Amino acid sequence: MLKLSLLEIIQRIEREETFHAVLEDYSFSIKIDDYVPYVCAAVHNGHHFSKDLWKNCWHTEHERLYEEDPHTGKMISGLHITLIAHDSRFEYDLNRAPETAIYETAWGKTLWKKPLSKKKKDRALQKHENFYQVVLTLLVKLEEMFGSTIFYDMHSYNWKRWDREVPVFNIGTSQVDQDKYRTIITQWQHILDSISLPIDQKVTCTINDVFQGNGYFLKYITSNSLNTLVLATEISKIYCDETTGRIFPEVVQSVQDLFKYYIKAHAHRFYDRHHLE
Repeated sequence: MLKLSLLEIIQRIEREETFHAVLEDYSFSIKIDDYVPYVCAAVHNGHHFSKDLWKNCWHTEHERLYEEDPHTGKMISGLHITLIAHDSRFEYDLNRAPETAIYETAWGKTLWKKPLSKKKKDRALQKHENFYQVVLTLLVKLEEMFGSTIFYDMHSYNWKRWDREVPVFNIGTSQVDQDKYRTIITQWQHILDSISLPIDQKVTCTINDVFQGNGYFLKYITSNSLNTLVLATEISKIYCDETTGRIFPEVVQSVQDLFKYYIKAHAHRFYDRHHLE
């Protein structure tokens, strides 16, 4: 893995180079093993929280981890193109628009003991902007090369906080053209609904059940693309003890192995169907 500046990452994409790099401030990493018409992202994977924010934050490290999406980056790491966030959503949320990306409250609790300085806010928002400059560059390049692309927007959620039965997988589609992409969405649901994982729960997948796909990452790509679909995909935290944070590595590995095969297969179905539109 390389450590590159924002400009160097953008230039490598524009030159269609393959590379694996972390941005020089370590806020996110990007891997391009091959230029293919599909991308996997984990925008809430990160846990790093700048040290100069620790004393000013009411939320403990455990409380922050509970609301993050640990190991979602590892789950997609076997795919050709990945975007993986390393900073915590509690510093700035990549799945929110810039004007709301810095929390004042989080899950019913005030986040900051004292208001953040303009300097700290500007630093966080610059990281947010840097990430989306890379997203846009990659999106434009892939649509230029292939005509259509598909992004898999990977998240996880705390299933034990629900007082009803909830699915292992949820696809949020409220912000996408469901008429145009109905077949592809249904195919993705059927794949996730039928996979086998080393867990006690029955694996099920629903659409717009616990989440509807209203995140900024999806909206940004949709509004800046000509022919790209984003599938916001949630996995319940069946791969860990969500209350303690203990990871079940055999489950994470199983998801990673299955995604490596099924995302590639599904993305090729998408491309065969939509690349000439």
